[in-house]
Amino acid sequence: MSLVRWDPWREMESFVDRYNRALGERQEGGQDVIRKGDWSPRVDITETEDEFAIKAEIPEVNKEDVKVTVENGILMLHGERKQEKEEKGKTYHRIERHYGAFNRSFTLPETVDQEKVKASFKDGVLSIKLRKTKGVKPKAIDVKIEE
Repeated sequence: MSLVRWDPWREMESFVDRYNRALGERQEGGQDVIRKGDWSPRVDITETEDEFAIKAEIPEVNKEDVKVTVENGILMLHGERKQEKEEKGKTYHRIERHYGAFNRSFTLPETVDQEKVKASFKDGVLSIKLRKTKGVKPKAIDVKIEE
């Protein structure tokens, strides 16, 4: 008997494949099923003394397909990555990138001036600047640890 290294991802893919077959979603010619689905762009969030900055990766999304809103202390990003149209003579062997609508939301701290949120979009990166209000600085409190 030989030892085989356990790969949890392969086991998960196998489970999903069995589940899809049970639902009747076929895989023709050994290809993955192509479907739209919700996805979330990856973000980096940084803070300086004057502002917070959020950078979201949304490649192959047009600026017109992205919406940024602030409501009741929540920053929301909405958009959609559209899938390429099927072309004759073009065979997809694997599609791992996600297509369809995306939504991300972030609760803003009270120190953010919600009226001065700015967003820009360049090279597939959405950059959002969140200015802090002047005069309101978070205060650190020392807590004594008792035995």
